[in-house]
Amino acid sequence: MLTVDIPTRPKRHFIDEDLDVKSWLQIENYFQSLLDANIQSVSDLEQWMLNRSELESVLEEEQAWRYIKMNIDTRDEDLSKAFHFWVTEISPKVAPYSHKLNVKVSESPFFKELDQEKYHIYLRGLHKTIEIFREENIPLFTEMETKQQEYGAIAAKMTVEVDGEKMTMQKAAQFLKDTDRSKRQEVYEKMSQRRAEDVEKLDVLFDDLIALRQQIAKNSGFDNYRDYMFAAMGRFDYTPEDCADFHTAIEKEIVPIIESFDAGRKNKMKLETYNPWDTSVDAEGKAPLKPFDGGEDLIDKSIRCFERLSPYYGQCLSTMKAMKHIDLVSKEGKAPGGFNYPLYEIGVPFIYMNAVGSHRDLVTMVHEGGHAIHSFLSRDLDLCDFKSTPSEVAELASMSMELISMDTWDEFYSNEDELVRAKTEQMQKVLEGLPWIAAIDKFQHWIYTTPHTAQERRAEWKNIMQKLGSSIVDWDGQEGALLNLWQKQLHLYEVPFYYIEYGMAQLGAIAMWRSYKQLGKEALSNYDEALKLGYTKSIGEIYQTAGIEFNFSQAYVNELADFIKAQLNR
Repeated sequence: MLTVDIPTRPKRHFIDEDLDVKSWLQIENYFQSLLDANIQSVSDLEQWMLNRSELESVLEEEQAWRYIKMNIDTRDEDLSKAFHFWVTEISPKVAPYSHKLNVKVSESPFFKELDQEKYHIYLRGLHKTIEIFREENIPLFTEMETKQQEYGAIAAKMTVEVDGEKMTMQKAAQFLKDTDRSKRQEVYEKMSQRRAEDVEKLDVLFDDLIALRQQIAKNSGFDNYRDYMFAAMGRFDYTPEDCADFHTAIEKEIVPIIESFDAGRKNKMKLETYNPWDTSVDAEGKAPLKPFDGGEDLIDKSIRCFERLSPYYGQCLSTMKAMKHIDLVSKEGKAPGGFNYPLYEIGVPFIYMNAVGSHRDLVTMVHEGGHAIHSFLSRDLDLCDFKSTPSEVAELASMSMELISMDTWDEFYSNEDELVRAKTEQMQKVLEGLPWIAAIDKFQHWIYTTPHTAQERRAEWKNIMQKLGSSIVDWDGQEGALLNLWQKQLHLYEVPFYYIEYGMAQLGAIAMWRSYKQLGKEALSNYDEALKLGYTKSIGEIYQTAGIEFNFSQAYVNELADFIKAQLNR
């Protein structure tokens, strides 16, 4: 059993140790102090940057805890108020100071004396942030962030009754793996009908969000929110045209493979029509995989799984468990989704999930565990900005762990047949996820570059699904569910444009797993070294350190798909 050393919060040098934020006035003086600071040397400037980073870490961690607690229980009005206080009273007042502090750095006479290799990525992002900042956007950001939270509240209230039991949509979805086809269809239709009740509400919310986002973009001098977000997200390493190439590569190389999977399943199941409720059940009629029993069992098995790959990985999860930085089980009132939330001051992240006992939960756990390892490996970097990695790198950490950890999934599956089945499902899901990622990203590009109505939005989604969906799945009688399928994707509402990163990182993860198959522990060492870089190097350089390519050309997609197919054939 691992011995756990509980990390303590590092000693603060700039912020009061006992700061408890109840009002803006408690923290404004710190920002003003930074703004008024007399910087007389490059070492003064670097110390000033450390002070600013300490302030940012403290405030980001406070916001994180408010967000986490609100999501765990959306019914608690006090928790909701605490988060919304931050969004409406603190964040809007931080934004103009942050801009002024960015300008202070860029205008410092010692700016050019900073180590350009060490600070290149940080300074590149700082310049872009200054360029797109507009004070009139601050209240719009506040309004947008408040509105975005409405999606989680709407989704959290969605429940259905199955066999006399009221349950969350996540829990009900487990019946889609039931070997009784009539039961699968019954539950699928109940879930679709429940979602249909909120279609109009979610349409209105999305229209409001689109309008806000487009206004933010126009205020900053952009034609549309897509172009604004490429700048705001610091996408220096690829363009919208590259994204279009990715969509095409997935359509040409991956969709045919997915259709072959579906055709094989349809034949095995001896079905005349292959419907949406047939896509998750085991094609040979076996009961759903049950890798764990409850949240405690899930975390304990995950710790052993990680420890066998690397004692350090196991130590990371053990530390989080000991500190109660984990909330895994789905329950009524808990917002949907799963995430690893980095906590930059203490350096120990928080894993949030909605586990119901499925194999998918196991995959989510090792995925978020990969994020957690990333947080631990980069926790000692000097600046908050160094630890804030772009999603293309963050998701490489998590998605690689989904595949690499398969070597120790016998902790979850002692039965060899179940283990093989779990690995086969995972390898297929790796490819199956790519068309959906491409579809959501392509949809977002269209949404923000094309004025449209809700009806036209559905028509475009249908066009996209005809190219990136499987033609084997028969949606006859479920056309409404297909047209509204995109509303299930939280990212569209809460974190716009954060999705193609999963696809790019998935390709990287396949390459990382291939490297692990070839090099073993050496590949894990490369993985660790890449994650330790945080965001101090470009995406391409980080991938190179990991021993792989940042590449999503059609030829490369074909090469990686062939590797997965070879592993499946084995």
